[in-house]
Amino acid sequence: MSEVREAAVAGQFYPASPEELRQQVTRFLGNAPKRRRAFGIIAPHAGYIYSGAVAGAVYAQVEIPRRVIILCPNHTGFGAPLSIMSQGGFRTPLGEAAIDTPLAEALKSDFPLLREDETAQLREHAVEVQLPFLQAQQPEFTFVPITVGTGQYEVLSALGVVMAKAIAATAEPVLIVASSDMNHYENDEETRIKDALAIEQVLSLQPAGLFQTVRAQDISMCGVGPAVAMLTAALKLGATKAELIRYATSGDVSGDREHVVGYAGIAVM
Repeated sequence: MSEVREAAVAGQFYPASPEELRQQVTRFLGNAPKRRRAFGIIAPHAGYIYSGAVAGAVYAQVEIPRRVIILCPNHTGFGAPLSIMSQGGFRTPLGEAAIDTPLAEALKSDFPLLREDETAQLREHAVEVQLPFLQAQQPEFTFVPITVGTGQYEVLSALGVVMAKAIAATAEPVLIVASSDMNHYENDEETRIKDALAIEQVLSLQPAGLFQTVRAQDISMCGVGPAVAMLTAALKLGATKAELIRYATSGDVSGDREHVVGYAGIAVM
């Protein structure tokens, strides 16, 4: 394995202490019922104090395979519109998570718009905060990080089709994680109304509907691109239903109901 990306937000978004982090993630995962095979999930990426319970709820419901694709929005503005890393790994306080080089290379080969570019991940938190949940449940997993900085539906849909093709060609299951928070910085009531509209499209397995609804209703869902690509791939792979596992807003923790962020944990099966 080549160079490892060091943790950028340990001690900020989640605990820097391995013991404290493992205890917190274990608490968020809880006592999971029988896990189900899923093609993809939507999981939030805020600080664990706000969104960890929602992320843990959805991760606890699904089987975690040994291969994962994590799609995230580009919060920093660095890197290519569609950035991928195909070598090395990411470090968290729970250890190193290796990048799935064969799967990453297959995706790049089939979709030239995916550019090898690690700068998009240098300070990006949205992939990193997913990793401890995966490490706690499937220590041997490998993953492909993709940073989505484009808002073109045709490109997002095409990425989904390519992911489905690459996954179908593998001999084992692959989970697609769409890292996304929901509506940002409006009051709690408005956020819940807007988020319900977006969630309805996800639960109806409508990637185009999700894209159009987010645009038309001015929903500041940062990971709509990752969610559209994940849904598109899941449908190609045979998904027939989606389930909202848990929903919350930051106001549920902070008590501030005037400026909240929404969080949804959704499994697509």
